[in-house]
Amino acid sequence: MLVFNNVSFSYSRQPVFDNLNFRMEEGDFTFLIGKSGAGKSTFLQLIYMNIRPDTGFVRFKEYDSSNLRMGSLPDLRRKIGIVFQDFRLLMDRNVYDNLAFILEVTGAPRKQIKRKVFTALSDVGLLHKQRSMPYELSGGEQQRVSIARAIINDPALILADEPTGNLDPETSSEIMELFKKINSRGNTVIFATHNYELVRRHSTAKIIKLDGGRAVKVALKQKTSAVDF
Repeated sequence: MLVFNNVSFSYSRQPVFDNLNFRMEEGDFTFLIGKSGAGKSTFLQLIYMNIRPDTGFVRFKEYDSSNLRMGSLPDLRRKIGIVFQDFRLLMDRNVYDNLAFILEVTGAPRKQIKRKVFTALSDVGLLHKQRSMPYELSGGEQQRVSIARAIINDPALILADEPTGNLDPETSSEIMELFKKINSRGNTVIFATHNYELVRRHSTAKIIKLDGGRAVKVALKQKTSAVDF
């Protein structure tokens, strides 16, 4: 489903990745870890092709960074749901309208919009908050709305960029369980985080560490549930 092949990338002549290789299969759940500045957000941007590699290529399904035309970007991005640390909700619209907007821009009919919004909000346990404004919600609830927005088009891949970074530990665990539930239904998930304790508690998932410009698979220590970071 997703391949990084000998990817190199630099910002302002400062190397971020050097011959990075990575492969992910459909239905996987992968933690993406690494120190601040290791390139987690850059890695995700390369997937939805907001940026392109300097050398090598990224291939997501039938889309290849080496030959993708700009006109194909909207179609690619409809197959990817993205959840950000800072929620990025439209503060002048209620919860329902935040989700409906995603479908309205694609020209979806009103009945389909209503059905999909209700389904997505039910999935994250917030159907009763559909008329609430974002500023009336807790941080955890706002992130649940962001997750509902990401899954509303049933994307093939969900990218979570530090989705628990602004949340307390209890709420972070609830959000983590929600992502596991989404993954169990068949959605592929990449969960970028620097919260190593959260990773340890869910260490049955695949773990990839960005280190020195490369992607390194992290193994569990033998006879323990700890992760050797």
